[in-house]
Amino acid sequence: MRDMLQVASSPRAKSETKVTVRPLRNGDHLTRQEFERRFDATPGLKKAELIGGIVFVSPPVSISEHGVPQADLITVLGLYRASTPGVIGAGEASVRVDDKNMPQPDLCLFIDPKLRGQAKIDADDYLVGAPDLVAEISATTASIDLHRKFDLYRQAGVREYIVWRTLDSEFDIFLRAGDDFVRVAIPPDGIYRSTVFPGLWIDCDALIAGNLAAALNTVQLGLESPEHTEFTQSLADRAK
Repeated sequence: MRDMLQVASSPRAKSETKVTVRPLRNGDHLTRQEFERRFDATPGLKKAELIGGIVFVSPPVSISEHGVPQADLITVLGLYRASTPGVIGAGEASVRVDDKNMPQPDLCLFIDPKLRGQAKIDADDYLVGAPDLVAEISATTASIDLHRKFDLYRQAGVREYIVWRTLDSEFDIFLRAGDDFVRVAIPPDGIYRSTVFPGLWIDCDALIAGNLAAALNTVQLGLESPEHTEFTQSLADRAK
């Protein structure tokens, strides 16, 4: 990567002056506006986040510790979304939280802003505010996901936060209670049943075991539950 990138300055100058836009570096202290400017000026950058005004550039990820688990959880949430009109899902979409924070969660679900969801979408197609559900696949990033990001998502108003610690074969799930997060114990059957998105049943044991087929069967059972029927009807009522 080049150390400096050149962009043209004022068109009024007879002799064109050059100004420098520094590429993003891990550990930079920036505002969100400067973070976005440097992100756009850094070629080949796949994932970088601004957490508490500090830049975190993600290293390449492995297959077993991140790639496959992320794909499996995307599939689970995608099946739920496909059967729940009014719910939107996104993977690695940057979120404008405030002037010092622009995370890029691995996965999120949120209610369509047109149905009075709490997250919004800017005119330039960025998510603004707090998604209802955020999920992070956490291998080498566990210390960030369970501390800096935990605090950020709690303060931003995320309603449900899921961290899959793949190296430890564990799920950490937190629900909003007032202004705080409370940890939710996973039942003995290994299935987490969301209250934020009724009918979203996440088979943690099956996902950890790599049994995607079983995890999808569990999602289907949740989609057939009375609470999911009631939730989809409530979203349909909002749309009227």
